[in-house]
Amino acid sequence: MAVGVKNIINEDAESICSKIDFSALDGKTILISGASGLLGVYFITCLKLLNEQGLNIKTVAVFRSELPDYLLQGEFANLQIFKGDITDYEFCKSLPKADFIVHAAGYGQPMKFMDEPEKTLKLNTFSTFLLFDKLNKGGRFLFVSSSEVYSGLDAQVYTEEQIGNTNTSHPRACYIEGKRGGEAICYAYSTKGLSASSVRLAHTYGPGTKKGDKRVILSFIEKALQGQIQMLDDGKALRTYCYIADAVEIMWHILLKGTQNVYNLGGNSQTSIAGLAQNIGKIMNVPVIVPASTQSVSGAPADVQLDMTRVRTEFGKTDYISLNEGLERTINWYLDINT
Repeated sequence: MAVGVKNIINEDAESICSKIDFSALDGKTILISGASGLLGVYFITCLKLLNEQGLNIKTVAVFRSELPDYLLQGEFANLQIFKGDITDYEFCKSLPKADFIVHAAGYGQPMKFMDEPEKTLKLNTFSTFLLFDKLNKGGRFLFVSSSEVYSGLDAQVYTEEQIGNTNTSHPRACYIEGKRGGEAICYAYSTKGLSASSVRLAHTYGPGTKKGDKRVILSFIEKALQGQIQMLDDGKALRTYCYIADAVEIMWHILLKGTQNVYNLGGNSQTSIAGLAQNIGKIMNVPVIVPASTQSVSGAPADVQLDMTRVRTEFGKTDYISLNEGLERTINWYLDINT
């Protein structure tokens, strides 16, 4: 049943590229920070495919860890690789100028960003300033923010006009305030005539996640491979998940022709954490164990739902990959790279 890691990601990239007019990238340079992460892998795969289809796009891949081997298989025209820390001024100074920039670098895993609060703040603020210095005149910039900026609001469907009300002493403040700061930087540049948008991303998952990622879906998959899914709490918190191909498709739309400063980006597959565990357990044929006591991640929201009216109205996006299909593709990919 497994499709294979290379085919799964390439098939998703082919689907994305078939839905969007990428002619604006022809003859241009695009810089992707966080190129080895979940989002970066899909952006880079799309760019590789577009060059194979005849476009002339110069890709600048910026990352701190290694690029996955499957990204570098075959010929990759016009690829420049820069490995380093984008919170380092001298490293960023060495990067080339670009016509399009996607700032996707940052810690998306709660355990990681809470362990490195200073680095988390720098990645979303200081590095954003440094990357704007690399944007060519007339270029376009996309900052990957987070739905965590809504933290502190009562459970509801959040719109882009809203913002959270947590204190700077909140357990996840480094991430929340860092993303708010990054959004404010983008807005400041947009008032000077630059095209800059922020996307408030919520619970994106899929092939491309690194082994050992502590976010809930991969954590459940790795536990299932050990024979059972042992949950940390009762799993009542609600989440709306978005498969990576849908998320990247929307981000391409925003980067290429977005007109707003901020966009929500979430899926339409809502479930509880417990329901998610049960889905993965069913696919992988393992039991799910719910504990009597709880050890939930500090400060995690009880419910996250985003209003997607802006994306639907501006780009006509209504078709989303279902949670079950997305989970099956993610599990097949993970099994393939670990066998």
